[in-house]
Amino acid sequence: MGTWTDEFLAPAVPTLVAPDTFGRLVVDLARERVVRTPWALLAGTLCVNASLNWGSVSGMARWDRPPVGTVLRTKEVPEDLRDDDPPPWGDSHEEARLLAAGERILDVLPALRSAPYGRRDVAVAFARMDFGRKAVRRHFWWEDHRTPLVAFALAAPQHLPLAANRFGEPDGDGPAHPVQTCVVHTYKHLPMDGPPPPLAAVLSRHLGPELVNGKTRG
Repeated sequence: MGTWTDEFLAPAVPTLVAPDTFGRLVVDLARERVVRTPWALLAGTLCVNASLNWGSVSGMARWDRPPVGTVLRTKEVPEDLRDDDPPPWGDSHEEARLLAAGERILDVLPALRSAPYGRRDVAVAFARMDFGRKAVRRHFWWEDHRTPLVAFALAAPQHLPLAANRFGEPDGDGPAHPVQTCVVHTYKHLPMDGPPPPLAAVLSRHLGPELVNGKTRG
């Protein structure tokens, strides 16, 4: 069946970039064929450690395509199955409203201008990586359309493990990195190490050249 991995890329110092910078980053991800639309804009309480494909509100927006205005919440875990460990090992708790969605990437800009940027967590979720671009396809070696990407602009820094396995035990002393503006994408198999070069190029342009890369398996 294989194991899914969420991989992040973020500046070395946690920074909430200006809204216009975040908007240009998001637009360039689509324009330069790193990702494919449709896109979905969310705002509320987000957990950057929530598994993109399994249980996150960004995953709900990507797979279920709910109407704009819908409030998406992490599904409540039965009491006997709850896990109080910190994410990504334990449960994530998210609640966010779907502010806008669409196919045309430029439509995300006015939607972002109306979002509570800096006051609430904001994310733009894309349907999948764009395997029509050779450099993306070459990085993954094959096409897999179950590969969403989410750009986060968090109201306050959160911590992502640099290397973690959701099925393992949390290590309070393990290496983690604080993030505020970052991008997370997912994949099932990846023969090559590190982020796709086109993704790293776009993020370096908008977030600076010193980027930190980490991944969570499981």
